[in-house]
This record gives sequence, structure tokens and C-alpha cells, in this order.
Amino acid sequence: MKKIIPILLALLPIAGFAQTKVAGGQRALYDLKSIGEIRITFPSKNWTDALDSLRIYGEDMLTCDLSIDGVKYSGAGIRYRGDKSYQLGQKRNPFSIKLNHTDANANHQGYQTLKISSALRDPSMVREVLFQEIAAKYLPTPSACYTKMYVNEEYIGLFINVESVSGKFLEDRFQSNQNALYKAGVDHKQPAPASCKQNINGSLEYEEDLNCYRQNFELKGGTSWNPIQELARVLNNDVKNIHKVLDVDRTLWMLALNNVMVNLSSYSGTATDYYLYKDNHGRFQPVLWDLNLSFGGYKNTGSGSDKDNKGLQRLDPLLHADNPYRPLISQLLKDPLHKKIYLSHIRQIVEENFKNGEYEKRANELQAMIVVPYLEDKNRGYSQADFQSSIKQTVGRKSKIPGIAELMSARAKFLLNHPELTSLPSKVSDVTQHSRAKFEKTPVDGFRFTAKADRFPKRMWLYYRLDAKQPFTEMAMDEEQAKNLATGERRFIANVEAKSADAEIEYYIMVENAGAVAFYPAAYPTKPNKVKLADLNK
Repeated sequence: MKKIIPILLALLPIAGFAQTKVAGGQRALYDLKSIGEIRITFPSKNWTDALDSLRIYGEDMLTCDLSIDGVKYSGAGIRYRGDKSYQLGQKRNPFSIKLNHTDANANHQGYQTLKISSALRDPSMVREVLFQEIAAKYLPTPSACYTKMYVNEEYIGLFINVESVSGKFLEDRFQSNQNALYKAGVDHKQPAPASCKQNINGSLEYEEDLNCYRQNFELKGGTSWNPIQELARVLNNDVKNIHKVLDVDRTLWMLALNNVMVNLSSYSGTATDYYLYKDNHGRFQPVLWDLNLSFGGYKNTGSGSDKDNKGLQRLDPLLHADNPYRPLISQLLKDPLHKKIYLSHIRQIVEENFKNGEYEKRANELQAMIVVPYLEDKNRGYSQADFQSSIKQTVGRKSKIPGIAELMSARAKFLLNHPELTSLPSKVSDVTQHSRAKFEKTPVDGFRFTAKADRFPKRMWLYYRLDAKQPFTEMAMDEEQAKNLATGERRFIANVEAKSADAEIEYYIMVENAGAVAFYPAAYPTKPNKVKLADLNK
């Protein structure tokens, strides 16, 4: 092996290799503090030919035995997966593994399906993991970690193990896994009927013929195409009711993440590589997928020529806002409030992850953790020099994959100085909940919130739920007349009835002024505030 990169090895103590364990002492399947190991055993030496044939001609799987971090399974199924990432005749292809291929009950820590990414066109090997770590701060996102892959005792390379958008993921994030699930983009795409719109992928343009959706989505859960058609109908023809069929805020987060991190192998570019899951409340939830081409690995916005590095750095934050062929963006952003929310999300992503340089530090930590198994990978597509330089600078004379920091340092500056993002939002402060006064005998029987905001707020909303399994309810807060407020400050109030003496409320607040919106707390997507009625009565 060549001399290992000194700067990356120097970071090894920072990155660390301490494993996260689960019951029984096993390594947690998606533990990112350690590198996993999957060993596959086929009865035949010609396994690459067999998997190529299955990938090209059908949906079948090759039966194999395997072990995951030392835990053995017999009769699993495996096949090559992917569209852009699949390469004929190569060992280093992405895999789909079904542990329950022959045994319906087989699972590893509750997971029956594994999705293994080859990280194609990512010389850094960190794009997918870094994107997913950042995205998970703002919306439900599959986990990802590194794993070494062996076939018939041959080390075929370092891969990324990405949590499958199926059973356990859906149950953990959305409390159900039996509802309609669609994946945008079709691996084995057939020519669309002449009556269908051509080459629209998963853009969610409305089609009268249900069969047209089969050309652009894969049905992964449920049995009907009607839900996706109804979503497209409301989005295109009845957008005022879109909140009834789509989680709009999470969709705006997905679009903002794609735009900031230049993920164009997504709705924002190819209109592929994302999931839509219909939750128990009848609303579709967006899920990001296939992120190896993020951070400018794919350069086309869906029309025209590929963008150069400067074009990627200066990608319009309102890309497709006026494009009727991308209704998930253009229809949602027609609403001035949705547009402000979307731009607020962009600002927050940039400030929390890129303005401070945290992303580059994390990218270096990830590379330091994987440098040894990566350089031992004889099937890797990039040299040691490419791997070493890929954070800072462009790699490849033809592909010209931008360095992550080269792209994002300039992009962060561009976005924070963009005219659409320079309006200063109001700041929410002095948030209080009315509690029982000292020596007061009568307990409070509900939740009463007050909050102040500066910079001339127009409106304030309380979003709350009394059951963590329910969606948030939106309530417009009333302005409260208050003395001693500074110029531009206003105070608002809202009351929520409690169902019982042991009620607990989760909540967050959104405030709008003439130019922007802001949220309190900023981490509301994963950590909304919580208050127990019993605590207010102590």
C-alpha cells in the first residue's frame, strides 16, 4: 500500500473508532463511529456475470449466505441496484440485499433490507454521509455509515451502507410502514405511451392516465397509483389545499437542502431520486435518496448545458421558481409565505453548517476514519492523490468533480449576500407559559403562551400538538397590548385547551415580518419545546 496520507492520519484521534453497541453487544448497524463489515458467499465464482444478468434482464435476486459484523444469515438475496451508479462488468457496484429473501422473518436489528452505495463519482467518499448528517437536523432522513464488503473472501471495497426507505425506517420515522410509498425515477424505464408527457421523470406534473405515473415512479409500498395522482392534481390544480395532502414544511426543507448543497440528482435537477410516503394522516412525507452526486457531483439543473464550478457556486436559490414543469417548487413558492419559509430554511442551513466551516471539519474527520480501508480497496475509482485533494479542489479532467470546500465556501458567501436572503428576520424572545401563581389554589387548566418579537413583526403563529404521534396544529396568535415595548416590538398571545391534568404539549413558534420569517426554537424540526401542565401547576 502507498504511503498513507499524513494529514488524514493525524485526524484519526479526532474521528475515533469507538463502536456504538446494541443489545447483545453487536455493533449498531448504522453506527458512524466505526466501520462495518459485510461478507457475502456465493456458490459460484462467476457472481459478477450473474448479477449483471439479473440487473439487465429482470428483478430477481441471487441467493447467498452472508454475515453482517459477524452475525451470519443463510438464504439472503442480493442484486445490483442503481441507475447512474451501476456499471456493467464491475465488482464495485451498489448492492440491494434482502435478508428475508427465503426466510420471511430474517432481520438484522429489525432491518430486513440493506442498500449499499458504491459512492460513484465521489472521490472524497464523504458526500452521501455528510449530506445525510446535515439533512437529519431538519427532516427525517435515512442513516448512513461505512462498511467493508467481501465476496467469497475477496475484499471488494469500502462502501456506504444507507438505511433503506422501507419497513423499519418508515415505522421509526412515521409510525407506520403499510401505506403508499413511491420512489421518483425508474431503473428499468420503458418508453412512455404516446398519450403521456414525455421525459418528465418524478416532476409531479398532473396526468389523467394513471399508467403514465408508472413510467416515472416505482410503487414501493401499497397497491394503488391513485394517491400519487391525487397529490399531482392538488399540487397543480388546487394548490390552496396542498397542506391536506403534503407536509409542506418538510418539503420546503428538502428543496432547501438540495439547493444549498447543490444536489441536482434530485427533484431540483433530474426530478428523480427521492421518495414520497403517505403517512397515517393522509399527507405525503418527502424523503431524500441517492446523495452520492450531491455537492456538485451532478451538474445539470434539468435543462441546458451542465454548469461549471462558478455556476454551481452561484446556483440560484430560487431555481425553478418560475418553471411550470417543476410544480413542487413553482407552485409552492407562489405563496409569499411559503417562499419566505423556504428562504428561511436556506439561511438556517447555511449559517448552521457552512458559514462556520463545520462541514469541512466534519468531511476531514470522515476521511480520516476511512483512509486505511479506502486505500486498501483495489477496485476504487480514484487515486490516493484524488482522495486527498477532493475536499479542497476539483478532481478529474473530464468529470471535473468540484472539491466540497471549493464549492461550498464560495456558495455560502453567495447565498448569504443574495438579495433574496438579506432581509433580517424578527427575533422571537421572552417566550413564557402562564403557570399557577405562588399560593394560588386553583390550578391552570390549559396552556397560555406569550412571546415578543422585534423588527416590526406582522404575524405570529403557534404550532402545537398534545400527542407526539399527531401532526402539529397551526394557530394564529393574537396581538397582546403591552407597555414598555421598544420601537418595532410586538407581543403575541395564544391559548390551548388541555385535555387532562397530565397533558404535555410540544410547540414551536413562527414569526413573519415584511421581508422574512423566523422560528423559535431554531431546532424545531427535531427538538420542539415541551411543557407539562403538571409542571405549570407546581
